Amino acid sequence: MHDTVITLRGRLGGDVTVRAAGEAQVASFRVACTPRRYHRRSDTWVDGDTQWYSVNAWRALGENCARSLRRGDPVVVHGRLEIRTWTNQAGEEVTSLEVEATSVGHDLGRGTTRFARTPRPVEDAMPLSPEVGVVERAEDEPPAQDRSPAA
Repeated sequence: MHDTVITLRGRLGGDVTVRAAGEAQVASFRVACTPRRYHRRSDTWVDGDTQWYSVNAWRALGENCARSLRRGDPVVVHGRLEIRTWTNQAGEEVTSLEVEATSVGHDLGRGTTRFARTPRPVEDAMPLSPEVGVVERAEDEPPAQDRSPAA
């Protein structure tokens, strides 16, 4: 398998839309990436051409994108790049760049955000054997740190 993996840094061009694809949910949004270059001769920054990417995020990632992202948000998207060629209604051949996201987050170089862990569904939780005790912790308490020796 020879996928092209890409990381984008840009801004959301619109709000996230969610649709059903069979039994799964998929969230879609567009990301605008505009490169900036410094020109020494003119001592100025110049914007390059904006490139637009369509992003699809499946299942839990898509649900979290829909809950967390809004138009104009600065984001970092990591995923597999797909180039699609199709014919539009005017009969013109169009090429679009699509990313199937594996990771999405706010660009913390441009602002701050606050992470909220999504609770795991009960059916995904590992069953406890009767010998294993349940340790409860306060909701605001961070999880215990991994104390295993470094490899």
